[in-house]
Amino acid sequence: MQRMSGWDGEKGTSMDIMCLNGWGGKLHEDLLLFLQTATPEILCLQEVVHSPASDKEWLTYRDGDHILPQRANFFCDVARALPDHVAVFCPAAQGVLWDGEQSIPSQWGLATFVHKSVPIIGQVQGFVHKTFSPVGYGEHPRSRSAHGVRVYDYDSNHSISITHMHGLRDLKGKMDTPERTQQARRLLDLSQHVSEPEDVVVICGDFNVEPESETLRILADAGLVELVTGRGFKTTRNSQYKKPGKFADYMLINDTNAVKHFDVVYDPEVSDHCPLVLTI
Repeated sequence: MQRMSGWDGEKGTSMDIMCLNGWGGKLHEDLLLFLQTATPEILCLQEVVHSPASDKEWLTYRDGDHILPQRANFFCDVARALPDHVAVFCPAAQGVLWDGEQSIPSQWGLATFVHKSVPIIGQVQGFVHKTFSPVGYGEHPRSRSAHGVRVYDYDSNHSISITHMHGLRDLKGKMDTPERTQQARRLLDLSQHVSEPEDVVVICGDFNVEPESETLRILADAGLVELVTGRGFKTTRNSQYKKPGKFADYMLINDTNAVKHFDVVYDPEVSDHCPLVLTI
């Protein structure tokens, strides 16, 4: 396994924040090894599966002709790989996955993992689109949640807030829509709810929008600087992704002076999305 480009993994003088859409754990072996090696202090993980009613390793997601293997208890897999982290799962919906012809209740959402050495001094959880769907994943565009944590960093003597979401998927594409505008404003509201005026503020996630989107304009107008395109990265996708479109994932910060390093990790491939890694 290759290290992240430009990142040496040193701890104790910086904090690493990683953001990743985990693709339902499809590449879980490579992903877990990567996480165990990188051990970011904070991991913001989207597209997380949690099926406590099943002891199967794999189940199948079916949505018309969209069929995808899912790691049945992906949340627990990651929690076991990061035993020194506090793990929080935030479901957006409960629907069913399939074991052959047997339906299995399964929750889907996002998760945040914070190293136990990092004090969590605030949290917020909410929805950026619709609300919790308890009896099925629902019609597209589906329910989407967000989670934010406020932590204290002793090295910098600063509080840091990190809020992430998995932006809604619209079958028509990644264009601006009223629903996406509303979710951007809700995401910003959640971030502001968990933050204090002097905090370093980070907002990240798989936004499912293009770089010129209104979503990013709304966040920029609030004083946040987007790091992916802003630092010259040409894509947040890798060879696992076969569709058109180069961008989905973004990370923004309100204080670029706090950035020690930022990277989009293309190797190893641990999902069809690239991990974003911010060192502050």
